[in-house]
Amino acid sequence: MASDDMHASQVLSSALPRPPKQLKKRLTRLFWIVLFIVAIFGASWHTESDLRQLFAGWHNMWRLLSQFLTPDWMYMKKVLPAVYETIRMAILGTTIGALLAIPIILLAARNVTKNKVIVFLSRTVMNLIRTIPELLFAAIFVAIVGIGAIAGILAIIFFSFAIIAKLTSESLETIDPGPLEAMTAVGASKLTWIRYAVMPQILPAFISYTLYVFEINVRTAAVLGLVGAGGIGVPLNTALAFLQYDRAASIILLIFIVVLLIEALSGALRRRLI
Repeated sequence: MASDDMHASQVLSSALPRPPKQLKKRLTRLFWIVLFIVAIFGASWHTESDLRQLFAGWHNMWRLLSQFLTPDWMYMKKVLPAVYETIRMAILGTTIGALLAIPIILLAARNVTKNKVIVFLSRTVMNLIRTIPELLFAAIFVAIVGIGAIAGILAIIFFSFAIIAKLTSESLETIDPGPLEAMTAVGASKLTWIRYAVMPQILPAFISYTLYVFEINVRTAAVLGLVGAGGIGVPLNTALAFLQYDRAASIILLIFIVVLLIEALSGALRRRLI
């Protein structure tokens, strides 16, 4: 008898209308799903892109992918000098960019530089440089200094300078103000204040960001060759231009291996130094 009553109550509860909160949640979820679908089709229509072409060209995509899956292993030996050039470009560009960023880091931090005009100008320079892609920098320097690694190094310098300065200056504004106030109270000079109160606190972040940017620059230097800025990107661009996808696959695989090794080495250095 009790089981019948329980079954009847379950049937009755299922027949009742859903609570308003649960219904509202379902309607909200449905609204966002419909909005997402409309946005996808709206973007496709606005850009005049037909999603059916993606599926129509599947056979060509598979043929191209099969060529990439058969790399030219012997060709890797020929492009090793370009890989070494790419790494050297990343090392030089990152190091010079990091050194140039040090004054801007101090000038852009509000707790170090009290002059609002200098802070504004420093941040404006950082933001302006950060808005320009490294490929555009490389193309500009190729036009100025010609094709070669110099243009790539200059592009990496500007990119590294802007990123390291931006990240480190923001970290500088969050350091412990206690040592700064103590040295100010005893009448320490500005250089002494920076050396003993600022640098010990900001140095770990500066090293960490520099190593992080170096990892990015290894990948960036591999792409800069597409516009003639030296490095492994030059033979990669040539292989793609002549439809030599087996050679392009070997270069991409080699870049992948180098990037993994660089990231492992950078991570080990970061753990040891910080």
